[in-house]
Amino acid sequence: MRNRFEIFAAVSVASVLALSACGSSGSAASTTAAAAAETTAAAAAAETTAAAAEAPAAGAVGMEGGSSLIFTTGGDQGTYYGFGGVLAGKISETTSTTVTAITSGGSAANIEALEMGDAQIGFVQSDVMAYAYEGTRLFEDTGKIDNFSTVGALYMEQVQIVTLDPEIKTVADLKGKNVSIGAAGSGVYFNAIDVLNAYDLTEADINPTYQSFGDSAEALQDGKIDAAFVVAGAPTTAITGLATTKPVRLVELDAEHIEKLLAGSPYYSENVIPKDVYGTEKDIRTVAVGAVVIANDDVSEADVYNFLAGVYENIPAITDAHAKGAELDLSFAASITAVPYHPGAVKYFAEKGIEVPAK
Repeated sequence: MRNRFEIFAAVSVASVLALSACGSSGSAASTTAAAAAETTAAAAAAETTAAAAEAPAAGAVGMEGGSSLIFTTGGDQGTYYGFGGVLAGKISETTSTTVTAITSGGSAANIEALEMGDAQIGFVQSDVMAYAYEGTRLFEDTGKIDNFSTVGALYMEQVQIVTLDPEIKTVADLKGKNVSIGAAGSGVYFNAIDVLNAYDLTEADINPTYQSFGDSAEALQDGKIDAAFVVAGAPTTAITGLATTKPVRLVELDAEHIEKLLAGSPYYSENVIPKDVYGTEKDIRTVAVGAVVIANDDVSEADVYNFLAGVYENIPAITDAHAKGAELDLSFAASITAVPYHPGAVKYFAEKGIEVPAK
């Protein structure tokens, strides 16, 4: 970007060159007129060059004054990391904010990373976000963490119960089986417990293991476990990888038990995984929670505004790069009520005619 001093210098040099070019053959009046014309042209050119330098790149969106952000996502076999990398790239490409997506231990770890200052933004499940803000479940021992705000909800994360065993048809069939229910104390763990409880089962009724998505898929393939809970946006890398070598089955939740689950928890909603996602025999009915991006309260208004602008002003390009882009929707993004929105998000949504609860 050229400053006023550089423009003045360019004009001055142009003036000297114009006067030199006239030599001694013309009159003083013509020399002065020529010099003035050349000076005016040079000034105009310099102003045009400066304006071009100051203009944003083609397709750029958002506010000026962005900084660099660390974006904690999830494990490298989950949707958070794959989709997060796509979002980070597009935001960095089209706004003044640079976002770097990194792997992490998931929702609870991301909230802790924001609290410790190791990251500025992160993916979380909508239920885990509420647990932190209220100091319940995962955060009963540590106490409430409320130094973060909502940026936006991006898509739904389905509770996927994966098995290779054709005899496991319902959640009730998990009794006495070896089942991975997510890392101990993770959001997935509590989702698994909620689903089991809806079927009048407890953790003691299964042989639990506590594994990541990738480790669960590997254990399924090796026959070490009978089923695994995976809570992530479908398709999920760990499951699609397994589906290339084995006929993957998903355990469906029936209407009666879904109703029971929803009555006990406001964080879930009924959802369907289409059969073409993993090549299952039919569409699979299940429940889901929201995948939400949060930001530390001290992140600038410009950076959070740019995060949303970089995402929602580039949906076609994001969709071309990742299937989850097709689920991006402004109304859904503004639907969170458990945790207030960051000022940068409030500003962005207001410009779109949407009011969200402000922190």
